[in-house]
Amino acid sequence: MRTALFITCFNDTMHPATGRAVVTLLERLGCTVDFPSGQTCCGQMHFNTGYQRDCVPLVRRFGEVFADYDAVVAPSGSCAAMIRHHHGRVAEAAGDRELQQAVRDAPPVYELSEFLVDVLGVTDVGAYFPHRVTYHPTCHSSRMLGVGDRPLALLRAVRGIDLVELPDAAQCCGFGGTFALKNSDTSVAMGADKVRGVLESRAEVLCAGDNSCLMHVGGLLSRLRTGVRTMHLAEILASSEHSAAQSAGEGSRPYAAATGTVATGTAATAARSPR
Repeated sequence: MRTALFITCFNDTMHPATGRAVVTLLERLGCTVDFPSGQTCCGQMHFNTGYQRDCVPLVRRFGEVFADYDAVVAPSGSCAAMIRHHHGRVAEAAGDRELQQAVRDAPPVYELSEFLVDVLGVTDVGAYFPHRVTYHPTCHSSRMLGVGDRPLALLRAVRGIDLVELPDAAQCCGFGGTFALKNSDTSVAMGADKVRGVLESRAEVLCAGDNSCLMHVGGLLSRLRTGVRTMHLAEILASSEHSAAQSAGEGSRPYAAATGTVATGTAATAARSPR
């Protein structure tokens, strides 16, 4: 199976360690992962703010870049949902029959937990992460993709983990992309509710499948100096006893070191997995 990583704009710019963790994880499971350097934005931001015509070249580009792959994996429920549910709508609204056919012919796009559980058929990925963790189910992954308990099944199989329930887990964190900019007061209030749940759980780490939501809640946690860290699901699943031992030896940056993904910048992702 020819598998490609769709890193997404947000991860490529702000959280390249997540992309590296995805590749580390999938290669551990026997996958060969390509990172097509020609990939661009999926168009979610444009679509959500009403600029659907501006999505057309992005939808076309996605189809061109990933056409030759059997599967595309994205460490983002929101971007995976945009591609699966809205690329077809963009092509239809544009009246472009060629683009509509390209969307139909495009390879399946999976959110990471879907690919691991449904395609590879695994829940125990050989991870080791001895920390108290709580999981936030992001809106797009839950409501649009229906990933259900797949992420929790993966986390429960992690050795050493103390996985605790997040109060009011299904409640939105308030990020919502441009919603956070246009309705900042409401967004912060919703985020504060999520922070209260995280603190009630007494978790060391807040985990989710979308770094955008983690950035939002993590910012509030940081401002309150709670000491709670945020980590993408991929980074926890990519951790191992070896990397945890390295972390303990270094004594600093324990969460980054535990995943073996301390490099930063766009080149960090590209350097890990181009073919």
